[in-house]
Formats: sequence, structure tokens, C-alpha cells
Amino acid sequence: MSSVEGEDALLAAAKPPKVRRGLRAILLALVTQYAIIATVVGLSLAAMLRYLVTPQIVAKFEAIEAALKRLPP
Repeated sequence: MSSVEGEDALLAAAKPPKVRRGLRAILLALVTQYAIIATVVGLSLAAMLRYLVTPQIVAKFEAIEAALKRLPP
């Protein structure tokens, strides 16, 4: 019977405490949410830059190019 009790003691000692397991799950959920939100925000900013800001920059460069072409040599 002592060997069975010894195995039970080893199994009980090998299991991590439930508090750590819960903390790990909470941290994993928070990191996952942060990663998803950061990805969505990054894609939104990239889309805004692509469709709103880039045409304005291109228009300014085209205006500068046209003004430089009108200058006498």
C-alpha cells in the first residue's frame, strides 16, 4: 500500500495549482484580445491612409510637377 500512496503523492505534487492555471487562461485571453484589436486597428489605419491620405499626397505632387513644367528653362 505504501507504493500506491507514494504514487498518489507524486501525482499530487506534479499537478500545477489551479490558481496558476486560471491566471494563465486570463492572461492568454487578454493577450489574444489585444492582438486581435491591434490587428483590426492597424488594418483600419492602413485603409484610411490608402483611400483618404494617399490621393491628397499624389495630387500635391502632381501639382508640383505641373508647376515645375511651366517654369522657363
